Amino acid sequence: MGVESGRSVDDAAAADPDPAEVDPDGPDAQSRELLARLEAACGPPLHTLSPAQARADNAATTRWLVGPPPEVASIADRRIMGPGGPLTLRVYRAHQDGAPGPVLVWFHGGGWVVGDLETHDVLCRHLALAAGCTIVSVDYRLAPEHPFPAAVDDARAATDWVLDHAEELGADAARVVVGGDSAGGNLAAVVARHARAAHLAGQVLVYPVTDHSLDWPSVGRHGDVHHFTTQAMRWYWDRYVPDPEERDDPDASPLRAGDLTGVAPAVVLVAACDLLHDQGVAYAGRLREAGVRVRLLTAKGQLHGYLRWTAVTDASTVAIDAIGQRLRGLARST
Repeated sequence: MGVESGRSVDDAAAADPDPAEVDPDGPDAQSRELLARLEAACGPPLHTLSPAQARADNAATTRWLVGPPPEVASIADRRIMGPGGPLTLRVYRAHQDGAPGPVLVWFHGGGWVVGDLETHDVLCRHLALAAGCTIVSVDYRLAPEHPFPAAVDDARAATDWVLDHAEELGADAARVVVGGDSAGGNLAAVVARHARAAHLAGQVLVYPVTDHSLDWPSVGRHGDVHHFTTQAMRWYWDRYVPDPEERDDPDASPLRAGDLTGVAPAVVLVAACDLLHDQGVAYAGRLREAGVRVRLLTAKGQLHGYLRWTAVTDASTVAIDAIGQRLRGLARST
């Protein structure tokens, strides 16, 4: 169990994954126990719920998955003017003093429909402590009330604000990293592509959504896992991008971008027992082909969502430490 090192850009491009090698034993013991608890505790399937019901269910489940919040030096909410009105950013600082260091702009997961600053509060605290840097969590607008491209517009605006106000945050504008989990990883990938001229220091994509297609082998292997199913993924897409013809837009499906040259170096984390596994690996491959430095990490035996589940799986801490190590490397690079 844990995170397995991937290959650098200098290595050969990854071949199509062999299911027997990617997932020889299925979910590990902790993941199997978690699935049993989820199946016993959860109500109706996501795809049968309204967005309001799904948000309430996600918030309730989060409380027992993430554990107690660790203490950080400071947490402050900042309200900026976004494309659609006021936009809230939550700023976490691991240390009050010290030289300006890296800052990670984080976009929460939740299929662009659920999730918020609170559901990812504990994760952002852990990331701040692991990296010893500033984390800026973005409360972007959610679908279906605000469909595509509202979330993209907010994510880009938040990143631009951080680049312009890094000094206020005690951070270094030359070491701004974007990142996110699941739908947040999708937004981070899109922002990184648009921000080439800003020379972002990196991007951290955790089991990212990179394509609207569900025609991937990993969907066949893991599309019926209770908490995150093929039907759930369709439900998310139908609310985020209601018009199927718009889903080929690379701002919705980053894998379909024509040119990825010059985007920021990437760390891509995928979960072996996740229906999104293959599209995450494919995006890492596209980045390598474009000459981008990539580190691909695979969490064997893990499910979609594991990064936040510090209370129930050891792999969460391993992955958070891996991200922290990358960001600490940036801190040592100047």
